[in-house]
Amino acid sequence: MSHFSQIKTQIRQLEPLQQALTELGLDWKSGTTLRGYQGATDRAEVVIPQENGYDIGFQWNGKEYALVADMQFWQQPWSLESFMQKVNQSYALQVVRNESSKQGFAVAEQNTLENGAVRLVLQRWHG
Repeated sequence: MSHFSQIKTQIRQLEPLQQALTELGLDWKSGTTLRGYQGATDRAEVVIPQENGYDIGFQWNGKEYALVADMQFWQQPWSLESFMQKVNQSYALQVVRNESSKQGFAVAEQNTLENGAVRLVLQRWHG
C-alpha cells in the first residue's frame, strides 16, 4: 500500500524554493492539491505535477518545507537523493542572491566547478 512520505529539509523560505524549482526547469504550482495513490490528496504550498498523476510537493510543517510524495511513484529524471541535492543547492544560491541583493550586492560572476560546487562572486559599488 502506498502513502505520502515526508522528508525533512532545511528549506524555510517559500520564494527562494519556488525560484530554485524554476531554475531547475521544474514546472510547479503554488498552494494546491497534492495527488497520491488511490485518489488520496493533501495540501501543499508547492506542487510539482508528475505525468503519472502522482505529485511531489513541499508542505509547511510549522518549521520547514518538507518534501511530500508517494515514493513508489517517483518519476523524476533524478533519484530522490540527487533531486534533493539539486534543490538544496539551488535554494541556497537563491537565498544568498536574495539576501545579498537586499544589502546592495549584485552577482558579478557565477561558475559551476567540476565537482558540482558553485562559485559565486558578489560585488557592491560604493559611490
